[in-house]
Amino acid sequence: MSTKQSSIANIHGRRTFLQTTGAVGLAASLGVLAGEAFSQQSKAPTKLKVAWAQGAACHSPLAFAQHTGIFAKHGLDVELIDFQGSSEQLLEAIATGKADAGLGLLLQWLKPLEQGFDVKLVAGTHAGCMRLLASPTAGIQRVEDLRGKTVAVSDLASPARDAFIVTLAKAGIDPEKEVNWKVFPGDLLGLAVQKGEAQALAHLDPDTYRFIKQNKLVEIANTQSGVYADRTCCVVGASGKLLKNNIAAARSLVRAVLEVHEATAKNPTAVAQDYFKNFKPGVSVPELVEMLSALPYTHHPIGEPLKAELVKSIDDLKLVKVFKPSLDSSKLAAKISANILV
Repeated sequence: MSTKQSSIANIHGRRTFLQTTGAVGLAASLGVLAGEAFSQQSKAPTKLKVAWAQGAACHSPLAFAQHTGIFAKHGLDVELIDFQGSSEQLLEAIATGKADAGLGLLLQWLKPLEQGFDVKLVAGTHAGCMRLLASPTAGIQRVEDLRGKTVAVSDLASPARDAFIVTLAKAGIDPEKEVNWKVFPGDLLGLAVQKGEAQALAHLDPDTYRFIKQNKLVEIANTQSGVYADRTCCVVGASGKLLKNNIAAARSLVRAVLEVHEATAKNPTAVAQDYFKNFKPGVSVPELVEMLSALPYTHHPIGEPLKAELVKSIDDLKLVKVFKPSLDSSKLAAKISANILV
């Protein structure tokens, strides 16, 4: 079985498991919140500002929730704020009230959150949307083949680099000394590999999906399998102020986000059509459907399952020296997360 076939098989296998566990978690959440949701139907909608990355196709369910009334159904009037700054800037925006909550990549948020931003992680939204691709002519068929090669990235602090240095380290490769990292503009990474200026690249969907199709690159790892199997990729962060002053609204937001992600898993075509119509991404509707269909939108841990995943990710970042080896992973995971669905 090829790497790609193995990846697809893993995704489908895990999806079955996650659909089960996700359904249990969602049902429990809905049960806890049923009374609260009923009482909100008679109130004016609560206005919330939610930061998202408009250009990230994996975030497209948020726009779908806004356009189809899912947020309104949960008593919310959500303003989506497209945020293109760094993770630190995004967390600062949430912590200081410029946004009430936001979605972002877990691995990019952990280090800033350690510094003390008044933001708590309250739910995972879906599993991996990052890929490690290689030229089919470079003799790279697995992660171990990257030793001595050049990997193109959009930034030396990009989330994809953060993710795959962990994969490399667990494969016995020193990601800082045995692999060369070279920065190119994000939309030109595929071309850089095609021209031989790098032998592989690490980046995000939808660009990586496009690179596979247009630049004929092959996928050798992703954040849905291997090290990252059964892990959330993106998370919901809520401000301390929102959790203190209106936890009901925070709960409604999480409930709406989980609902629209489940809906995306069931009907990716509807979400893809909405996203294409409103934001004109550089891929077609059928390509968006294929991309969204491959994302595990039923994986959204909350409470203790989320905390357990945080511990694993913190341990991973200790391995690549983002965190000190002496850091208490469980203590940090508890500090930066909150189980609001209890």
